[in-house]
Amino acid sequence: MGAYAPAPIVTSSLMKQVEKEIIRPTLDGMRTDGKPYKGCLYVGLMMTPDGPKVVEFNCRLGDPETQVVVPLLETDLYELLHACAAGTLGSIKLKHHKASAVCVVIASRGYPDTYETGKPISGLDSVATETGVVVFHAGTRLENGKIVSSGGRVLGVTAVGFGDDLEGTINSAYSAVKKISFDGAYYRSDIGRKALAH
Repeated sequence: MGAYAPAPIVTSSLMKQVEKEIIRPTLDGMRTDGKPYKGCLYVGLMMTPDGPKVVEFNCRLGDPETQVVVPLLETDLYELLHACAAGTLGSIKLKHHKASAVCVVIASRGYPDTYETGKPISGLDSVATETGVVVFHAGTRLENGKIVSSGGRVLGVTAVGFGDDLEGTINSAYSAVKKISFDGAYYRSDIGRKALAH
């Protein structure tokens, strides 16, 4: 129902551990099996007292994680994806903006179970003019000239804040979320708050 980046618990030493114990062995194993992997490999991890554990692998970008990771990229996303497909990813220097991003998912009442669709969405125009806020459409469609809900996870509202002010970025995301409405809309109110304790 949301995501934030960067995550304070993910230190450079933890990233090195994940690469050494999870990522490299996985990619090496695929290569050894004659199936070298090229593309986006999303690794869902759970932090435990015994270290990081794999929850899932996906051959796609994560949702809503991507909505907070991509806006922080300074390196061009196309350049990264092209280099990945061409097998030249090692030549790319990955750069990130010194910023934070928070994405809050607005869902339909009843999601992930049964939910209604076709609900007119208001407030998108007012959010479109806000600096540092992007609305990602996940479960919407255009119907008779109006944007309506068409899925369980309807919108991902992402705020990007430069500098070290994660709390300000959280507040910006929720300020934008509160301007958007449709019948049955709901969202979590705690996205990113756990990070403030760190």
